[in-house]
Amino acid sequence: MISRRDFLQASMAATALYGASSFGNWGKLAAQQALTQDKLLEFDTFGNVSLIHVTDIHAQLKPIYFREPSVNIGVGENRGQVPHVTGADFRKLYGIADGSPSAYALTYNDFTALAQGYGKMGGLDRVATVVNQIRADRPDALLLDGGDTWHGSYTCYHTQGQDMVNVMNALKPDAMTFHWEFTLGSDRVAEIVEGLPFAALGQNIFDAEWDEPAELFPPYKFYETGGVKVAVIGQAFPYMPIANPGWMFPEYSFGIRDERMQEMVDEVRAKGAELVVCLSHNGFDVDKQMAGIVTGIDVILSGHTHDALPEPVLVGETIIVASGSNGKFVSRVDLDVQNGRMMGFRHKLIPIFSDVIAPDSAMTALIDDQRAPYLDQLTEVIGTTAEDTLLYRRGNFNGTWDDLICDALLSEREADIALSPGVRWGPSILPGQDITREDIFNVTSMSYPEAYRTEMTGEFLHVVLEDVADNLFNPNPYYQQGGDMVRTGGLGYHIDVTQPQGSRITELTLLKTGERIDPAKSYQVAGWASVNEGTEGPPIWDVVENHIRKQGTVSLDPNTSVSVKAT
Repeated sequence: MISRRDFLQASMAATALYGASSFGNWGKLAAQQALTQDKLLEFDTFGNVSLIHVTDIHAQLKPIYFREPSVNIGVGENRGQVPHVTGADFRKLYGIADGSPSAYALTYNDFTALAQGYGKMGGLDRVATVVNQIRADRPDALLLDGGDTWHGSYTCYHTQGQDMVNVMNALKPDAMTFHWEFTLGSDRVAEIVEGLPFAALGQNIFDAEWDEPAELFPPYKFYETGGVKVAVIGQAFPYMPIANPGWMFPEYSFGIRDERMQEMVDEVRAKGAELVVCLSHNGFDVDKQMAGIVTGIDVILSGHTHDALPEPVLVGETIIVASGSNGKFVSRVDLDVQNGRMMGFRHKLIPIFSDVIAPDSAMTALIDDQRAPYLDQLTEVIGTTAEDTLLYRRGNFNGTWDDLICDALLSEREADIALSPGVRWGPSILPGQDITREDIFNVTSMSYPEAYRTEMTGEFLHVVLEDVADNLFNPNPYYQQGGDMVRTGGLGYHIDVTQPQGSRITELTLLKTGERIDPAKSYQVAGWASVNEGTEGPPIWDVVENHIRKQGTVSLDPNTSVSVKAT
């Protein structure tokens, strides 16, 4: 008799073929001038349950440009495994043609030229069109939001997330989980969650004082769909008080809590769950490890690390789906659930080409209404990019947006060295394009924006870099607690990611003199997004705006300050 795993492997082969016919064929469709909404949303309805997944929207209401990373280093067992494959290697792995729409959407090469041809992506009014069409085909499909939703833009900051709450409520998800939302502060989070018309889930969100599950965030919720009893279990970002300021939400503790996850899976199974879905903000490598430890999860909808994969990854009998970020993609997963077991699936990562997918008019009106009070501030032009300068974020070590932020810190705060957090969110700006205040907020907006200036010894700087590097390159995914590597300005170094903590960072150099950093000497350091309470300084967006105004036209030299050994 064929096993369930054999069924799933057959489904994986089918989804690969399906992905090739729907995803890899974009280039041919474009050549035929047939890249249409109907083709992008084409799907052979399968099984009896449909899931729709969005994640890491980061408050991007309007279409954007977003360049995928050129460097995404995996360590340990994940070295060379997806999602740690980029560029030409990624295209070869998935059979994607150079210059095709899928090459533009999923890789970084020739980004500027392809962006000028294929246009912006995302926009929640286009996402609404996709969701509505899936629901027209499968009315009881479950829409699940993986978090990082109420954070990341000018209007989101100035409304304390209310603009995103209003728009997402109109999209009518069935459940969500959390990460950056908590940086609004626990009181504001509670105010919003208490009024949500859908489930706010987090099996790993605990009351910090009593070490008990937090009542405001149920661990799971049941849904009846397609004649199937589905349990959705929420998994919030595990390392909230480490990666973000714990003083903003002192009532709560987090953690992976995989033992409790197993208890929750067993509990929902005992209550009759025929399909178990984990709505996760762990990050992809953590989800892979958790899937190998916790048994009984059918589907993990993965978030946090912003990975966009044309096919799910199979770990044991669990499929893991990655749906990108910033509203660029929507995932649809159809599942065949028989006799209480998932026997097969069909999947499609749907690209939101904003010039191809028609906006939903009601959602467009709602989005414009949220933005209207701030439109003058949003659209004010602060500067422009030079014809040879693409501003982007992502990559393990640097992005040009981060280089610009570091330059602003060095100049405006009169520092020797600048440190900028390795966050993954933030749209791209094409060469020769205006830089508006909205653009600046899209890469700096957070609730602890103070740009500090302080003294650090060379020894302390080394400790900081080693600590952040271990958050990223510890071979055990459960110890990978942050985003990408802290960005540095005025400081160069060598990193060997294969070495243990304390031995990865060498050759620290003060770039303006070319001298090695002296462990005993103090240096003026400027940075922002400190997790320490009481940090003082101007908000980072003012620092960056002042710098750009002085520059007028922003031009950046290639950043070669970090040398990397990855194998």
